[in-house]
Amino acid sequence: MKKIQLTNEAETQKLAFDLATLSTSGDIYLLTGDLGAGKTTFTKGFAKGLGIEQMIKSPTYTLIREYDTGRLPLYHMDVYRLTEGATDLGLDEYLEGDGVCVIEWGHMIKEDIYTPYIEFFLDKVSDEERSFYMEGTSSVAKEKRDQLQNQLIVLGWEFQ
Repeated sequence: MKKIQLTNEAETQKLAFDLATLSTSGDIYLLTGDLGAGKTTFTKGFAKGLGIEQMIKSPTYTLIREYDTGRLPLYHMDVYRLTEGATDLGLDEYLEGDGVCVIEWGHMIKEDIYTPYIEFFLDKVSDEERSFYMEGTSSVAKEKRDQLQNQLIVLGWEFQ
């Protein structure tokens, strides 16, 4: 598994920014990491990469926030407090929509997502440092993951 070491919050946002510029309509990304790992920080950088200038807030209590002022719509979800499955809440319209889904705590609803997705992992190494890696869930998602990794290398990111 190839990892990128991030030394601070600004690097986390820059990586997310770059990933957003490489994203296409219909992409689904699950953000996995402990509390304080930088999931919302990541999403802020991701939104900027899509050209969204609005302030990004965690949708912990609202479940989803939609941002449609960028190159692609961003559907930012936080399913930490979700007590029902994703299918019961109608998230399919977002998961199968024209935007990009970024789902914090998405590992909690994996069994309800039938569309290929890529899972982004943010592991807290220290107060400032994070380790980032990504996994695909299907052959289609693994191919997209490999493309993203290759494009990130071209942009100057170093995988270890």
